[in-house]
Amino acid sequence: MNSMLSQVRAIAETMATSPEHANARTAIIDIGSNSVRLVVYDGPRRIPFTLFNEKVMAGLGASLGKTGRIEPEAMERGLRAVGRFAHLCREMEVQDVRCVATAAVRDAANGEEFILRARAMGLKVELLSGAQEAIAAAHGVLSGIPGANGVVGDLGGGSLELARVRDGAVHDTISLPLGVLRLPQIRAKGPAVLERQVKKMLEKAGWVVEPGVPFYLVGGSWRSLARFDMQLTHFPLPVVHQYAMPASRAEQLTRIVSHVGRARLKDIPAITGSRVPTLPDAAALLSVVVRQLKSSELIVSAYGLREGLLFEDLPPEIRAHDPLLVAAEAEGEAQGRFVGHGDMIERWIASLFEDDEPSWRRIRRAACLLADVGWRANPDFRAERGVEIALHSNWVGITAPERAMLAQALHSNFGGGATVPPAIEGLASAAALKRATLWGLAIRLGQRLSGGVEGPLLASKLEMVGDTLELRLRNVDAELFGEAVERRQRHLAQAMGVKYRLAW
Repeated sequence: MNSMLSQVRAIAETMATSPEHANARTAIIDIGSNSVRLVVYDGPRRIPFTLFNEKVMAGLGASLGKTGRIEPEAMERGLRAVGRFAHLCREMEVQDVRCVATAAVRDAANGEEFILRARAMGLKVELLSGAQEAIAAAHGVLSGIPGANGVVGDLGGGSLELARVRDGAVHDTISLPLGVLRLPQIRAKGPAVLERQVKKMLEKAGWVVEPGVPFYLVGGSWRSLARFDMQLTHFPLPVVHQYAMPASRAEQLTRIVSHVGRARLKDIPAITGSRVPTLPDAAALLSVVVRQLKSSELIVSAYGLREGLLFEDLPPEIRAHDPLLVAAEAEGEAQGRFVGHGDMIERWIASLFEDDEPSWRRIRRAACLLADVGWRANPDFRAERGVEIALHSNWVGITAPERAMLAQALHSNFGGGATVPPAIEGLASAAALKRATLWGLAIRLGQRLSGGVEGPLLASKLEMVGDTLELRLRNVDAELFGEAVERRQRHLAQAMGVKYRLAW
């Protein structure tokens, strides 16, 4: 059976315009109102890896609300960044460079000058409309959180884009002149002015409020606000993607941020100093927006416009693939010894866990795909290595409890037994971690029996027969059942609370 990753590669080949294109590097230069950023991508088309990431806080939109123009210093800073990024792309032999500009260049009276000067550097700048910006941000959320159903809010320096997403598609979109660089002027007019303006803008745009759906946060200022909340709540997992908060938390954060000094905010490692001045205004806008939209909860997305632009270019066949499983398979192939062995293990242990709910099955499959990534580590630290990979790798399409289950499965698979690592205590329920422990012990048994090759798995069967865990082998394969295999079968049976036996 073809793996998901091989299907992605096969489809990518059909899209290629040259023999190298399917595996070529791609890059996006994102000219925003606050920052100018270069991201270079490599790897699977569905979920490419970030090879290089650099931003310059150019502040192109800093004076837009006052003068309607990009100030000379900001213009030069932004163009220097664009020039460096273009040069880096040439040196890195990036085949496909896409350069896009958003609200500041779109709205500034001298925005065309920026575009022309960037063109002289060899870059064709796409000037995105507000609608295009909203659609791209929404596609970014759908790329990183498949099944997202709610309103996406992308807060930039010059504008706020809203998009309704459901059933894997983008529906209504609007773009509002409410970027963090414009908010200080609005809020300076009085405490209730921002609320009135947001309400008026939504009504004028004809936005239909749907109470009770989530609000997905996109944009550096809102992500920084979420990281601040993670510090306040001592959240044990330092991963912002899919971090969730109740909608009421926005108003609480507005009050807290207004009373916390900038020095303390700058001391938080995950918040860059350039974002600190925007946090009070970003929190105030978030509070107003979720109140007006009557949102049910807040969910942070690390994916936004840039990832959405990549996602838009994919055919439906690749878009439909699970980003977690594509990434896990790619990581398993890169780090493991036995290509394709994760698929075999997953099928071999599946009969033990037929009552797993669908969301658990995909985490179990991810664990199988990653079952051999720790082999290079010191044997005394392989279990810790498994936890580190699960918790801190750049996965998307996975919640904090699911990361904890993946960590537990890899911990048990790499020799951690049935113990629960301190790093994941409290992230998932005891029942979920117990189940993941059994996955890990079953994977460990399959790896030891097979030695990483297909034959022993095809010639054997692992299943429950009554209250007994039975490993069935053919007579001609009896020698495969050694002491190490017996020990791992016993450990799995003990964790399951059942008897075990070898059958022929």
